[in-house]
Amino acid sequence: MRRRNPGSGRSKTVPRPPVDRQVRAVRLGFRSVAALSLVSAVGVAAFGWPLLADSASGLAHSQDAPWLFAALLPLLLGVVVATIADTGLDAKAIAMLGVLAAAGAALRPLGAGTAGLEPMFFLMVLSGRVLGPGFGFVLGAVSMFASALLTGGVGPWMPFQMLSMGWVAMGAGLLPRPDSLRGRRELLLLAGYGALASVLYGTVMNLQGWTYIAGLDTGVSFVPGDPLAENLSRFLTYVLATSLGWDLPRAVLTVVLTWVLGGTVLRALRRATRRAAFEAPVAFATDPPAGAATEGPRETG
Repeated sequence: MRRRNPGSGRSKTVPRPPVDRQVRAVRLGFRSVAALSLVSAVGVAAFGWPLLADSASGLAHSQDAPWLFAALLPLLLGVVVATIADTGLDAKAIAMLGVLAAAGAALRPLGAGTAGLEPMFFLMVLSGRVLGPGFGFVLGAVSMFASALLTGGVGPWMPFQMLSMGWVAMGAGLLPRPDSLRGRRELLLLAGYGALASVLYGTVMNLQGWTYIAGLDTGVSFVPGDPLAENLSRFLTYVLATSLGWDLPRAVLTVVLTWVLGGTVLRALRRATRRAAFEAPVAFATDPPAGAATEGPRETG
């Protein structure tokens, strides 16, 4: 930028202030890490406790799901509150969370559950990559909750779906080199992660639904009280026999959408995040000191 010096008649170059082009995700502070760790620990216990339950307990996920849902909502709220306390998460981030959650909830019915095709996965992966693991976890859980209300898919599986989708988006935020890895290499990384996360999502959700078939006296049935190794062997057989036909198409669709649309979506998300300027300090303009105002030219004789 050039400014004219009235005394010499020459133009002097004044350097412009540097523009920060780095996209800053919503960072994790100590409180956020503690809240996410607590939510994840509760989730792991909720998914895995039937494997360690006594045969006489008579408990099943259909009975513990309401209790998990009741515990999950305040824990999710705790993650949001912890993030606000750590980073000053503002109304712009909350608005972006609402927009992305609505988009994810709208994308899910497009596949209608056909052969496991769920287009919302690629959006959750890309959003978690750009906005960070804490934001991603809350986004995944809220999106699944909203889509369940939208499609009428409310049932004992819903809190488990919220946890699993939260983990999918959180894992994308934990992928390495978010500031330097760009272009095709980043898309390749995200496509590979999306494929793996799609299969793992189905596997984890099978662990929730598999316990329902206990007592059916089949070779892949869950048997409460049996040794852990034997139940895990049955579970692996169950996954291979029933789940891969749904998990693999979901993984393929996620890879295709990430490769075809990923670059455009990543640029849009990063542009919106850069303009939102999360965690940017708020500066208020002050009145100029007395006598500092520029005076216009005076008329002479």
